[in-house]
Amino acid sequence: MKRQPIQDFAIEKHMTLDHLISGFSAAGGFSAKHVATGVDILEAMMHDKDCTKILSFPACIMATGTRGIIKELLKRKLFDVVITTAGTLDHDLARLWKPYYQGTFMADDRELHQRGINRLGNIFIPIASYGTILEQKLQPIINDLYKETQKWSTKDLVWAVGQRLDKEKKKEDSVLYWAWKNRIPVYIPGITDGAFGCQLWMYYQEHRNLTIDLFKDEQELSDLVFEAKKTGAFVIGGGISKHHTIWWNQFKGGLDYAVYITTAVEWDGSLSGAQTREAISWGKIAERAQNITIEGDATVLMPLMVGALIDRL
Repeated sequence: MKRQPIQDFAIEKHMTLDHLISGFSAAGGFSAKHVATGVDILEAMMHDKDCTKILSFPACIMATGTRGIIKELLKRKLFDVVITTAGTLDHDLARLWKPYYQGTFMADDRELHQRGINRLGNIFIPIASYGTILEQKLQPIINDLYKETQKWSTKDLVWAVGQRLDKEKKKEDSVLYWAWKNRIPVYIPGITDGAFGCQLWMYYQEHRNLTIDLFKDEQELSDLVFEAKKTGAFVIGGGISKHHTIWWNQFKGGLDYAVYITTAVEWDGSLSGAQTREAISWGKIAERAQNITIEGDATVLMPLMVGALIDRL
């Protein structure tokens, strides 16, 4: 193994994000080194024309300004497929119509409840900006969709809703809009686990023919993976979106590229905390794959990493 000396950071005027992240690599410091390696792997994945690129993330970051990073990735067509959770639809749509607010982790939650404010970490979400506006806006859309057909996959639902945002003033802020605009499939295996899914269920009470066809989603995902020469994934957080991403890839010999960002620990045996090396044991990531697990907050790391990646590209 070639020994490389540790180099100190050199902060320069007007330095780019790529320059900063490259400094992480040379400085060799703990998680910083992992961040730099992660950007290197993402760059290699982007340049690999044979690679089908998957972006996986949970809904929580969509309540923050990191939504803008997700939107930019789809706007630039840097990923071919998205696998996410139901709340991604909730927050993307709600923020299209109403604002969320900066808050604090240390708020008095009893007082917030009395004032009709939901707390998501240090984000304050008034009920009027979430459940109320989503019901008001989504029920007419769902009724319109039901007239087209009574059977929908989650991917088709996302595209149909995204298309209906075309006349919205803030449409270009929306992840759903760009998914439809650029024909990037978005799969949501846990569609009922959120406000969007709840609105579908509410509509179902009077329209029993409404069907969500998850098997169509699964068939498309399996076809996509099996037909790909190579696959790579940028996996933010854990849960169902992470597992669905790596699950399908075990049937083709595993991901060829994998970059995880997580705050979860591995010692409790959870999927969210499981590192890339564990996925190799299952065949969900290939033994030969370029892979890294980065411990840290995605709202800090994603903007840095994506900014550096875009600088390089």
